[in-house]
Amino acid sequence: MQDLTHFDEKGNAVMVDVSEKESTERIAIAKGRIRMQRAVFEKVKAGTMAKGDVLGVARTAGIMAAKRTWEWIPLCHMLALTKCSIDFDLLEESCEIEASCLVKTVGKTGVEMEALTGVQVALLTIYDMCKAMDRAMVMTEIRLYEKSGGKTGDYVYAR
Repeated sequence: MQDLTHFDEKGNAVMVDVSEKESTERIAIAKGRIRMQRAVFEKVKAGTMAKGDVLGVARTAGIMAAKRTWEWIPLCHMLALTKCSIDFDLLEESCEIEASCLVKTVGKTGVEMEALTGVQVALLTIYDMCKAMDRAMVMTEIRLYEKSGGKTGDYVYAR
């Protein structure tokens, strides 16, 4: 298990020691989609869902979750984020909403997990606010889209 950084030589789960690493700017963007029935999509787009501004609430939930990722994912470090934003693209043809979470920090470890958590919670919040009309919504394509900074360098999703 020597290639897996969250395990010691005995196979025990450990938090990675980043104390010797240099602080650098770290950026990550994650994306994901939620597909829904046309009627639900139109209400979200128009801002007329009974529970209110679905995308505004989802944006706030995603940002809050990204900031507290270390409390959800056991081996994540607590990070001071310098930026976190959630944006949405409404994909008319497929009745999907694509969420994108951008996270930045200056630190010794990356922010990929924070970006992924922000996207997932934003999508879950959309589901929660719309489930009365459509319990068959599907969340898909949740992925790291790009990252920069740190020892491993840059990454861009290429599929």
